[in-house]
Parts: sequence; C-alpha cells; structure tokens
Amino acid sequence: MVLDSPPTIALIGAGQMGSKLAYRMVQHGAGTILTNLEGRSEATWRRATECGMKHASYRDIVSQATYILSVVPPSEAFAIAQAIACTSKEICLSRKVIFADCNAVNPETAKQIAQLFVGTGITFIDGAVVGGPPSDVYNPGVYICADGKDEADLDELDIVLRKYGLNPFSLKGEGSGVGDASAVKMANSGVVKGAMALFASMILASHASSPSTCQGLLHSLIISQPSFLDQLILFIPQMTPKAYRFVNEMQEVAKFGGDEGIARIYEGTAEVFQRIARAREQATPGDGGDLDLLLTAVEDGKKVRALGECKKADGLT
Repeated sequence: MVLDSPPTIALIGAGQMGSKLAYRMVQHGAGTILTNLEGRSEATWRRATECGMKHASYRDIVSQATYILSVVPPSEAFAIAQAIACTSKEICLSRKVIFADCNAVNPETAKQIAQLFVGTGITFIDGAVVGGPPSDVYNPGVYICADGKDEADLDELDIVLRKYGLNPFSLKGEGSGVGDASAVKMANSGVVKGAMALFASMILASHASSPSTCQGLLHSLIISQPSFLDQLILFIPQMTPKAYRFVNEMQEVAKFGGDEGIARIYEGTAEVFQRIARAREQATPGDGGDLDLLLTAVEDGKKVRALGECKKADGLT
C-alpha cells in the first residue's frame, strides 16, 4: 500500500490519550484529525484544537474519513460505535471505511460492538491502547486485530498508523480475531491497575490499624521487595487523579476474568478506585482523608527508600 497523500483520519475522543495520539499523528504528517466535540467542555475544545483536531459532525466524519479511531471511556464505547454505524446507514455509505474501537472494553463487549457494523460496509477492527499518552520520548502500544476475512484491512490500518507515528502491533495467527486486542488490554490492566489498587488498599488498611503499621509496611517492602516500593511510589500519584476512569475499566476486567473468583477480585478493585475517586472529590489538603493518607505514604516511602540506599552505601545492610 502506497500513501501518496494523507488520508482523512478521524479520532473520536479528545481526552488526554486521544488528543495526544492525534497530536502525534499530526506531527508525523497526517494533516488535521477530525473529531466530534459536541457537548464537550471548553477545556476539551481547547485541547483538541491545540493538538490539531477539528470538530465535525458524525455525518461529516463518516462521509470524509477513511480511518476512524475511537478512544473514549469504556462506558461511552458502544454509543460512539452505534452513532458511527447508524450514520453510515443513513448516508448509504458506498466507499471503504475502517473503524477501530481502541477502548478498554472486555472481549465480549468488543464482539457486540463489531455486530453493529454488519451490513454497513465499514470494516471493524478491535483495538487497544496500552501505556500512557504519547510524548516526544514515549509511544504507547496500539494493539489491533480483526476477523480473518478482514486481514487485508488490518494490514492497511497497521501501515497507516505506523506511517503517522503510532506504534501498532497486529495480532494474527491461528484462532485470532475480534476480541484479542481487547483481551490484551484487559489482561494488562488487570496486572498494572490491579497492582495500583493493591498498593492503595494495603496503605489504607495498614493505616486503619495504626499509622505505625503503615510505616512498618513501607519499611518491610524495602527489606523484602524493594522494587514493590519503587512501584508504589511511582503508581500512587499517577493513579489518584485517574481513579474515576478506572472504575468502569475494572468492571470490564471483572467480566473478562469470567471465573467467579477472578471476577470478585476485580469487582473489589473497582470499589477501591471508586473509594479513591470519591475521596479526591471531597479532599482538602491535609485533611487526613484517604487521598491525604495515600500521598503521605508516597512521601514516607521515598524517605524509607532513601534511608535504605544510604545504608547500602555505608555497607550496613
């Protein structure tokens, strides 16, 4: 496939992730990225504009774009896909369009979304973005897959994403198909965000026993699992402002887990993130609430780590 001129690309979702993906594509020559900003905040409109995105109706997006990416919260994924599918039927779409759902949904949800596009002429690609928003020094993975009959379109999308600065990884081979990219996202989120919730829950539980118990927990990690303390210090500040977004994601992971025991783990994880999100909404600096306890534990962890490093330097461990 040779791209003589940039195709029209749309990316629905101008949040932190979507806008940065769009910006990276623009920086690599993709031209203006279409998006739909109806009902979005002034901050979202400003962020989208700064990242080279332009507002368009769904009708204009389906009429003009060859590649449409959806990067929205999981609770919005189905509705966005439905809007695109319905619009394609309304305008009697007659040209090829590829739609990639790159949201944190479980494989069964991805398959339900795929069914919306049956008979529309739009090729459905199951996708997932793993990692943080792209920057000058970092590029997350974009995992994509399709049913066997759509492998040529999968290859085409891989070429387009790679050409315009993204980092695609096509999932192919025996038994592969729609749902696989979503499964990668679910498994990765279960590990990474599950670890975030585990650290947070044990900080809160140990502090509920006593502040000295929480101090003891941090000290025990530098003794037994120093890499865990490093992750706690890194993850907690990253997680607290995003906890509200992780609630639905963990509910999707619970569905992905299937087995009753696994599902219960991630239902509990969703509750942990809900608790933290609620605490953040209600927090005031130094109020001693959950958010304050978590961030204080991070600072205390840094002190424990520094003390451990000093002892190593002095040959005392």
